[in-house]
Amino acid sequence: MPQDTLHSACPHCGATNRLPAGRIDEDPVCGRCGKALLVGQALELTDGSFDAVVGATRLPVLVDFWAPWCGPCRMMAPAFEQAGRQLAGRALLVKVNSDDNPVLSQRYAIRSIPTLLRLDGGRETKRQSGAVPAGTIVAMASA
Repeated sequence: MPQDTLHSACPHCGATNRLPAGRIDEDPVCGRCGKALLVGQALELTDGSFDAVVGATRLPVLVDFWAPWCGPCRMMAPAFEQAGRQLAGRALLVKVNSDDNPVLSQRYAIRSIPTLLRLDGGRETKRQSGAVPAGTIVAMASA
């Protein structure tokens, strides 16, 4: 898969769709069922796909650095999903597994997880460490 292409599962029919990172802001639809793909769900990004996606969007980006073994990360996951639904069309929410993506973890000096970053135009403008409720996540994206 080229670095500027993502795979996203349709939340409606489950079909896997290829998304060009440069068109992430164009409200992509599923090739099978025709319904919206990014209905507030977080995208899983990697060291290879992160820059293409963040560079292509005009929306604020909220990045959740997490790991599967982290209890607070698992506790915050439903709040992040809930915030994603509330912020659909107003912010892009992405998740980065800090264990699997050490380049990004090092670039952003991630020292504890979960850590949320807000990026505007690719530049970090806010940071929050520790598990937080959905309202805090929404406020971070809306400010």
